[in-house]
Amino acid sequence: MIALAIPFAAQAQDKPVQINFGGGVSFPVGDVGNSFDTGWNFAAGLTFNTNEVVGLQAEYQFHRFNGPERVFNNVAPSPGTDRILIESNQQMNVVDFNVVLRAGGTSGVRGYLLAGPGIYWRKVQLTTPSTGIITVCDPYWYVCYPTPVATDAIVGDRTATDFGVNVGGGVNFGAFYVEARYHYVFGEDIQAPGGQTYSTKASYFPITVGFRF
Repeated sequence: MIALAIPFAAQAQDKPVQINFGGGVSFPVGDVGNSFDTGWNFAAGLTFNTNEVVGLQAEYQFHRFNGPERVFNNVAPSPGTDRILIESNQQMNVVDFNVVLRAGGTSGVRGYLLAGPGIYWRKVQLTTPSTGIITVCDPYWYVCYPTPVATDAIVGDRTATDFGVNVGGGVNFGAFYVEARYHYVFGEDIQAPGGQTYSTKASYFPITVGFRF
């Protein structure tokens, strides 16, 4: 079965247009990794091959990260509600445009590099099974309340659209591919009540496996 896939892929590399889809694991890197755990991703793209070495790719990606549970003091407690549990998640929609450089030749196993800019739409949701009043400030939650706020099933959600860049590489094994990338997202600064400024710039490292036709 593998022997059949490799010749098929060698022919597919010569196609002027290719599509790809895949999924995998996504790692938040640096400070954002303190607010969110390892997540998952989905990717689908379209590549226009100018020749057997150079391609121009447009791709959509979705990433989701759940955050660790965090407990806050209730600043206006009622009996039995002196502590409040907060759960979080981040969803990231990405559209990027890349230049793809592939190793030459007709082998079914071919490495490639890619890089380019992108638009990153990030959404953070905060939920709680508790009720009460809290203060909270976390730049990667896009939330910084200077005064106590009431909690409910949904504390709130925030969105941000930012510019970013990505660079990475992978290997095609026939129609199958394995790919790793580094994403850097530029973000706004958030000012805490005490005047301290926090950055929402963030880095992500997804590893994706999929198929290319």
